Amino acid sequence: MVERKPMVTAKINGVDARFAVDSGAFFSVITPANAAEYQLKLHAAPAWIRVSGIGGETQVAMTQVKVFTLAGIPFPEVEFLVGGGEVGGDSVGVIGQNVLRLGDVEYDLAHGVIRLMREDDCRKANLAYWVRDPEVAVNVMDIDYATPQSPFTTGRAMLNGAKIRVMFDTGADRSFVSRRAAQRAGISVDAPGVVYAGTSRGVGHETVKTWIAPVASFKLGEEEIRNTHLPIGESMLDVADMLIGADFFLSHHVYVASKQGKMFFTYNGGAVFNLSVAAARTDPGAPTPTSTAGDAAAGDTAAGDAAKAAAEFSRRGTALAARREFVEAIADLSRACELAPAVPDYFYERGIARAASEQSAAALEDFDHTIELKADHVPARVARAEIRGASGQLPQAILDLDAADRAASKEADIRLQMGHDYLRADALPQALAQFDLWIAAHKADARLAVALNQRCWARTLAGQDLPRALDDCNAALKLSDKKAVESARLFNGRGLVRLRLGDYQKSIADYDASLGLGPKDPWALFGRAVDEKRLGKTAAAEADVAAAKDLWPAIDTAFEKYGIHP
Repeated sequence: MVERKPMVTAKINGVDARFAVDSGAFFSVITPANAAEYQLKLHAAPAWIRVSGIGGETQVAMTQVKVFTLAGIPFPEVEFLVGGGEVGGDSVGVIGQNVLRLGDVEYDLAHGVIRLMREDDCRKANLAYWVRDPEVAVNVMDIDYATPQSPFTTGRAMLNGAKIRVMFDTGADRSFVSRRAAQRAGISVDAPGVVYAGTSRGVGHETVKTWIAPVASFKLGEEEIRNTHLPIGESMLDVADMLIGADFFLSHHVYVASKQGKMFFTYNGGAVFNLSVAAARTDPGAPTPTSTAGDAAAGDTAAGDAAKAAAEFSRRGTALAARREFVEAIADLSRACELAPAVPDYFYERGIARAASEQSAAALEDFDHTIELKADHVPARVARAEIRGASGQLPQAILDLDAADRAASKEADIRLQMGHDYLRADALPQALAQFDLWIAAHKADARLAVALNQRCWARTLAGQDLPRALDDCNAALKLSDKKAVESARLFNGRGLVRLRLGDYQKSIADYDASLGLGPKDPWALFGRAVDEKRLGKTAAAEADVAAAKDLWPAIDTAFEKYGIHP
């Protein structure tokens, strides 16, 4: 697990490639940037193929991989769709239902395992074979029979007593109910206790607004979860009312029996939907555990198979980290490091878990060791740069980012993060170079507006190419919901461009829009004060300067660094 993405390593024409396993994808996909990186030739997709998700539709092409190797088995002439944006976790794309429907599928994400199974004459069998205690209940629910036109795992659930159609989607970080279905279940985003949670993205250019809403009851099969919370969103998805995502799969052991038209699942323990709760095992919204998993890795250690045991500890540790159970995660990842001290990824994984649990010094030691073992480990370089930058070690952070820049492919998705990190380190030319490379390779990505806005900021702070900076800010706003809270920074950036261009009235209008969405922003307040002072509005300028300094006493120094004075 990388964050909440189940990842598998395959090979594209003999070269390692990581894929996310996405049961919500009808076909396997490679992103355009990675198709270019792996030098794959594209051809037109059939006219009948339509790819859509929570972010709307996206255009796709196709490619053919001469030899695609999965689980050590080479498959010749394998077709992939090419399109969409990055799915995270340093993946090149997703493995979809054209692979998963080769047989039954067992999802044991809590132990980092997905198994493709072939069953023979099991029409009446209980396929939750891992349950050996007759007192342990196995949940069974009917699922729809999959077809080539609709290959997904779908079924029915009850939300506050209302029947809804659900799709089981390992590619979704968290479960997600459409706003329309929530309304049918009596849940309004305007009700007390509902919190706006920003935007979410998926396939397509669009982002969608989301809220976290209290839910009295969610029932799946015979399992009922009471008094929990679920994300609600203005989803454009038309396949189902709800996506049941990786949060559910991490807390359950699941077997999809395609021929039977049934799904068997048992509860592992911990929170089902609220994975941000550290004390997940005492969450009142969790069902009663129905099974526990054995320590497979311990047996392998006793047998002397250290490499295999280390890999299993790593898989289980990253799954625990995805559930925010960091104490247990770090313990398992430490065992992986002990058993396989020459494998840099295990130290990197432990460093990520330690950083997420606010153990920066220990995380830094892990990233140091990762880089000692593999100097061109790009994710470790970037992670170490972020810790160094946060502690004020900007020259050292820039050295790490420079090393990552040399090692990463020009199409690499991590360049967007590197651009952010260079910008925070005030290395503006390097930040611009990263944003240029990322934008050129990711024109269909839902994060394009973010990248354009960041490039706008980098150019504006440098005081260079201001007309092009304005073009970037305009393009970012065109791609965004101007009423969303996240757009405050976009208006803020365009306000600064217009300030530097001397268009003070329009700059004030942008700062007004920014402050209307996020009123406690010292950058917007001080920028507006500069506009007002230059227009002779002294009293208004002094009031904005005072408000900005109340929020950040050194805001005037920050502006002066870029040659901007009231």
